[in-house]
Amino acid sequence: MRKLLCILLAGCLLLSLAACDSSNPPSGGEPASSENIAVFYYTYEDVYVSSVRAAMDKALDTAGAAYTDYDSANDQAKQNEQVDEAIKKGATCLAVNLVNSASEDAARTIIAKAEAAAIPVIFFNRSISAEAATSYNKCVYVGTDNDEAGHLQGELIGNYLLSNYSSVDLNGDGIISYVMFKGQEGNVESDSRTLYSQTDADAILNHAAQPSLAFYDKGNANKYLLDESGSWSKAFAVEAMQDVLAEYNEANGNMVELVIANNDEMALGAISVLQDAGYNKDGTTIIPVFGVDATAEAQAAISAGSMAGTVKQDAEAMAKAVVNIAFNFKNGANTFASVDQVGTVVGSWRINIPYSRYQ
Repeated sequence: MRKLLCILLAGCLLLSLAACDSSNPPSGGEPASSENIAVFYYTYEDVYVSSVRAAMDKALDTAGAAYTDYDSANDQAKQNEQVDEAIKKGATCLAVNLVNSASEDAARTIIAKAEAAAIPVIFFNRSISAEAATSYNKCVYVGTDNDEAGHLQGELIGNYLLSNYSSVDLNGDGIISYVMFKGQEGNVESDSRTLYSQTDADAILNHAAQPSLAFYDKGNANKYLLDESGSWSKAFAVEAMQDVLAEYNEANGNMVELVIANNDEMALGAISVLQDAGYNKDGTTIIPVFGVDATAEAQAAISAGSMAGTVKQDAEAMAKAVVNIAFNFKNGANTFASVDQVGTVVGSWRINIPYSRYQ
């Protein structure tokens, strides 16, 4: 009897150990793990990045992974120090939302730190170059097609204007004047959105024998207003739009008739100023405003009629891709195993999460 009891106890112990084995997947389908993943966000204040963070935390929790989030507060030097700290504390994987994506050196510095520690590094959301990424065989990038958002935004704008031309052309001069809010100089997504949202809209207008868009300020050779802080912020757009309306308004016969923004936060900042001036509310004149991201606030603004459209950037798909790749590195699997379900693999170093129209 005692011998039988010992055998039964031993069997229970083996079953218990098997249940705790990191090779057994939790309910989310990912392997449970003591993997120590350090996740760096360029700033917690960015609304879209915050949505990625929420999705990432959820995915990591579901996977049973140990992780630490870092707020780099839009400071590249601080992010570099945080990477050093995480590696010192035993991080086994770095997931990096780079602060200064306009700098090749910023990415290469972090890649060198990861390579020296012999751990993988996954950049996400803010682009790095192919040359930087392929310099280390455990470096990948999860992002988007840099041009796609601008093309989709331009399509939304062009088609909207064709359907509403006379009501948008407030001064009746036959030309739509616009203001462009650019998020960051040298950021490839920002550059592409600034370019293609305007040129693709022009192509649609021109095909219908309508003139090209005209930037509201003829003295501005750049044809955009830049957030010098690189924060793509609502506060920047509020201040800039107030300055614009002080000089360019219906009373002066030169009112800005279209707002294009590289992200929803800047679009929403412009909307708040327009509403203060008596526009974009029920029963008032609508100045069409377009953004990128499809944040919850932007979706609500579109439903309310104060915003014309945006381009959705899928935070959940981006987070899922980062977490899956981290586990692929850990398990020695193909880097992009199963990840092609949420995006398009490009070469050996990149996966693009698709955008979609939202209006």
